[in-house]
Amino acid sequence: MSTDIPESSAGPTPVAQLEHAAMEAVRQLAASGDPEAFQSLLRLSATVGESLGASARNVAAASSWTAVAGAAGTSRQAAWSRWKA
Repeated sequence: MSTDIPESSAGPTPVAQLEHAAMEAVRQLAASGDPEAFQSLLRLSATVGESLGASARNVAAASSWTAVAGAAGTSRQAAWSRWKA
């Protein structure tokens, strides 16, 4: 799965900018030998997991579970089963 998001002629989208900033922060934490950075990554991992579920439910409410499935590259049933609550 590619992490590249196409840019519009006006430049990167706000979503792409946020994604880039988050990925850069995670890479910097991962490159650190500091145990606090490792603990920070563990907390971020939990937050990302919870946020995936919240985002999936938001997309489903705004559109459909089919849209969630398409974005995740899975079936509608698998998306609903994984992120319904």
